[in-house]
Formats: sequence, structure tokens, C-alpha cells
Amino acid sequence: MGNQMDKLSHLSYAEVPTVDPNGAGAEEGPRVGVSYIFSHDDDDDELEEDDGCATDGTRRDPGREEKRFDRRDEVECAVFNRDECVYEKSAACAELEVSTPENLLNRCKAGDLVEFVAAGQYPHWAVYVGDFQVVHLHRAEVKNSFLTDASQGRRCRLANGFYKFKPLGADVVVQNAMEQVGLKDRELSWRNSECFAAWCAFGRREFKMGAEIRIGKQPYRLKVFMSDKYSHELEFQSLEDMIMEKRRNDQLGRSAVLRELASHFSSVEEIKGQQGNE
Repeated sequence: MGNQMDKLSHLSYAEVPTVDPNGAGAEEGPRVGVSYIFSHDDDDDELEEDDGCATDGTRRDPGREEKRFDRRDEVECAVFNRDECVYEKSAACAELEVSTPENLLNRCKAGDLVEFVAAGQYPHWAVYVGDFQVVHLHRAEVKNSFLTDASQGRRCRLANGFYKFKPLGADVVVQNAMEQVGLKDRELSWRNSECFAAWCAFGRREFKMGAEIRIGKQPYRLKVFMSDKYSHELEFQSLEDMIMEKRRNDQLGRSAVLRELASHFSSVEEIKGQQGNE
């Protein structure tokens, strides 16, 4: 992509410092999140083209059944900017239920945020602008599409309540979205569809690429709920970096994230045991 540098590989939980799943340890704080300053979140990596080819050019198997999206495998989390909760997706949220695009159209109002979800895929966000249409960042271009076309077979839901920032008026949200239609590649200021849609809705510069300086203390905390009693926290220097990690978890799914964390904690205990025997 024209305005992006080479992608850096994301480190797994087993490769970076972290803490006990009960929360911050007595001697160390939450683990520091990986910086994504040189990476790009292509939220369409897992989507398949209508011509029967996957995005990597390979043919898909028409007999293979796609894994159905399961709400129970969603990663529940909350995001804090210092002590203020700025995002939450948990069982307590009323907006987590998904529906077909056709059913969602009956509830959409101009200025609404829409999230398309599917198993094993990054969530795709869009702004509903009325007349059955959305504006969204898709394959490095801001496009105006029919909501049913933008869904590409995915389930969807309204996503107005996930971020806790004060929303702009519906007319301003629509104007923000429509004014960006046609922007592509080097003209883009957002790393993924979620950052674009959230910027349209809230107008905050933190959703834009490089808007926050990544030095010094990490003001953002991503709290991943592992169970009713346990959670795991990561710290980030920018909202953009935090969104990248949150979306990575969404793409993996809850089961895979918990396995990754469990593997890491086992590795940490092994290292501590070896150090204790030295």
C-alpha cells in the first residue's frame, strides 16, 4: 500500500512481558502492548472475493462450510484512558446481538455505526448514511456502498455504544463520512475501517494515524476479560495501537486468545522455575 511501511510481525503473548491473569502483580505492572507504528491492519485480509478466489489468489473450496460466527467466542474487553473507560464490549452490552443485514436495515438511522462480524475475520466497520447505504474504508479506499453489499455475507449489528466518547450530531457524522468518499492510499488518515468510522462519529484525532506521540508513559489500558473472576491487562501509548491489538483479538476469537495467554503463563512459570534452580 502506497502510504504504508513494511508490515512488522506481531509478537505473541509468549514473546513479550506480561503479568498474572488475576491482574497486575505486586512487583510489576501490566504488560506493555506491542507498538504498531510500522504495521497495517488490513481488515479485509480474510475476506473472499465474489469470483470464488480468496484474497491471496487461491481458489476456495465450494464444498467447505464456513465457520459460523458464535457470540460466545467473542473477546470481551474494556479500554481505559488512565481511569476513564472509553470503550467496552462485554456481556452487559445490549448491542452484542447480531442479525442479517436485511434485518438491521429496519433499525438503522443516518449516522449510526455498523459493525460486520464473521468467524476468523477482522470486524469491518461502516457509517450508515441513509437510503440503505454506508460509507466505509475498504481495501485502502473510502467507498459508498449499499449496506447489504458491504456486508459480504457477514452478520452485523449497531455499534453506537461501544465507544464512550460524546458522539457528534447525526448530520455531522454523515457529512464527515461522505466528504471522505474516494480517498485512497496516500490520502488516507486511518489505519482500518474501525478507526475511520469512529472518527466520523466522534471527530477525535486520536483515531487518525500517528495522532498521538508514542513515547513515555502508556496512558491506554486494554483489559481482556478471561472469566468472571480473571482479567488480563495490556498498556499502550496510543488509542490507535490499542485498537490494532483489540482487532487482532477479535479476529482470533476468545478461545484462541485464552490459549495464547495460557501458553504464555506456562512459559513464564517455567522460566521462573529455572531461575529459581540456578
